Amino acid sequence: MINRRQFFKTSLAGGAVALMGNNMQAAGANKGISSSLPDDETPPRKGKSVLGLRCKPIPKVRIGIVGLGRGGGAVDRLSHIEGTEIVALCDLLPERIESAQKTLKKNGRKEAAVYSKEEDWRKLCERDDIDLVYNATPWELHVPIALYALDCGKHAVMEVPMALTVADCWALVDKAEEKQLHCMMLENCCYDFFELATLNMARQGVFGELVHGEGAYNHTLTEAKFNGYYKHWRLEYSKYHTGNPYPTHGLGPVAQIMGINRGDRMEYLSSVSSNQFSMQEWAKEHLKDDERITQSQRYKLGDMNTTIIHTVNGKSIMVQHDTSTPHPYSRIHYIQGTKGMAVKWPFEKIALETFDKGEAFLSEDAQTETLAKYEHPLAKYIGEQAKKIGGHGGMDFIMDWRLIYCLKNGYPLDQSVYDGAAWSSLVELTERSVLNRSASVAIPDFTRGEWKNYEPLPVIDMKTVLHG
Repeated sequence: MINRRQFFKTSLAGGAVALMGNNMQAAGANKGISSSLPDDETPPRKGKSVLGLRCKPIPKVRIGIVGLGRGGGAVDRLSHIEGTEIVALCDLLPERIESAQKTLKKNGRKEAAVYSKEEDWRKLCERDDIDLVYNATPWELHVPIALYALDCGKHAVMEVPMALTVADCWALVDKAEEKQLHCMMLENCCYDFFELATLNMARQGVFGELVHGEGAYNHTLTEAKFNGYYKHWRLEYSKYHTGNPYPTHGLGPVAQIMGINRGDRMEYLSSVSSNQFSMQEWAKEHLKDDERITQSQRYKLGDMNTTIIHTVNGKSIMVQHDTSTPHPYSRIHYIQGTKGMAVKWPFEKIALETFDKGEAFLSEDAQTETLAKYEHPLAKYIGEQAKKIGGHGGMDFIMDWRLIYCLKNGYPLDQSVYDGAAWSSLVELTERSVLNRSASVAIPDFTRGEWKNYEPLPVIDMKTVLHG
């Protein structure tokens, strides 16, 4: 049987930008990532902007799912959404395909077509009866599968990050503009309940002028890197690269609230990383005679990365990444404005100018009342069902439901290819800054100036949308 490493190698060899993983490793073994574009160069546009793109409504969204590790949960969630059909499944592991088929049967759906060989994702993309390719593979395959799906006339969505290099971010932007199709990164954290509430509060002016935001992916994964699912991508990447390899969970919700790519954009960043200590220490303590003890000494990914971003409109954003040291899970999610603030971790807290001049957090009762008042319409409409079906507490289901709803009705998606590209570009840009003594690095304008012509993402009024 072909293993996953062979699958990645063969698959990555097939596309125009598919050698990304090997190129990055070669670069990382020397001086880290080297972008194919100067910081200040914007490639010429090959098609029209897709910011606010409206496509023909799809009454029944026919879906092909590639990657049934994380994608197994998507099979369940999507089969609970009215107006969907799971047409095809693709994975190398028979047990995952069998489990997905059982899920479809349990949810009253018919069996899907199966693809289980090398590069079978190409055959899935080529089918005439698929509208959406849902890409839940490890990150090496996000770009080649998305580009091929778009070339085949399919909308493409993928797990995070969207891409690992600036050049590949541009490739996805260019292809989406050329084909006039949706290409969206599945940033589920934009749909968590507190994040949605703070988005609503920001749009209602509760925080005043937004000044600063913070997000993170601080999540203890050391054991999982060595012994679990993640060793196939997190651990391998850690050998060759530093910076922030996983910025979007913390950055995405903050950027969306602060109007990034819609009225403002990220202009430049500075990034600093600690050295790597925890992985080597953990390996020596737990792996004993395992050869990975010596391998761990070669990892370049620092334990903690902290990045500061400056926006064109003079706002600031801090993003952190630490998956090595022991600490409770945190995405921080901190929003600061001239009239108040909100923070999610370690405890959900809100402080407002209208209560004690913002010098103290709201009382428990006042906070409960405030969150109820500003509960996002999406959470009100679909939240209880989302909690029952699950997926990171329900946010995965809200994300999938909203994606399908927009495709069915021909509405613009909440996140565009420009969002996925900008947020994901930090993977390369933070490493460049770290390797240059934290020098500031320009962040490309993937919208090519279109951000100036759009207002920040509005709050969706589901009652009006659904009932007229």
